[in-house]
Amino acid sequence: MRFQLICEPAARSAARDRLAVGRSRGRAAVTGVLAVAACGLAVTACGSQASPAASSTGTPTASAKSPNSPAAASNPQSPAGNSSSPASISACPTSQLSVTLTNTGALGGQAGGYLKFTDEGRIPCRMTGWPVVVALTAAGRATSAQHAQSTMFGAWCYAAPLPVVVLRPGDSAYAVVAASDEPAGSSTHCPAPYVRLRVSPPGHPDYVTISAWLPGARSYLPACTAIDGSPTAVISAITTLSQLPH
Repeated sequence: MRFQLICEPAARSAARDRLAVGRSRGRAAVTGVLAVAACGLAVTACGSQASPAASSTGTPTASAKSPNSPAAASNPQSPAGNSSSPASISACPTSQLSVTLTNTGALGGQAGGYLKFTDEGRIPCRMTGWPVVVALTAAGRATSAQHAQSTMFGAWCYAAPLPVVVLRPGDSAYAVVAASDEPAGSSTHCPAPYVRLRVSPPGHPDYVTISAWLPGARSYLPACTAIDGSPTAVISAITTLSQLPH
């Protein structure tokens, strides 16, 4: 029986209010990873989830509204100004972003962190969909992270439509990258871990390479496989930090 996650918005909000997680297997405490409180285990598919709402000034905004609507026209805090809709803003190119790995740790059989995409340019840009992440071992073995529908680490669940996150200069968007940290079946250990991540933002072929070290887990991103031998590394779609435990 395969377990998937049901993420409830109310539970996720409560999880963010209780920012403390006890690390298992002798690991250090991880701040901001409260997926157990946010997500219950179930044998059903990931439950429905409200789309992220627009955030306040100075933070990334996820919006499906056109600024030409009365509500948007009266909002002076629109990240791209009062006359630009998210669709009219260009997608964030790799050259305009810095990419770092934050909020790392391990929970519920997964280890990982949040990929943080920060707009280092002078103009707004937008992000939506799944980044492309290729995990590399020290020996150079490459594994493409699969699109997640849900993650235990980070308590993320897919919900349609995916948000369009508009970044002003200095703002950041996030995606959860995680992998199983437990050997499958009768195995007593996992293959050599991933030591680097090759990351491309959605819709752009150029990439940056960053370390896959997870300080919160005191390890590199695990390369453990499923019982059928398939890789377990996954990547979530782009979201805002307000939608993740932190």
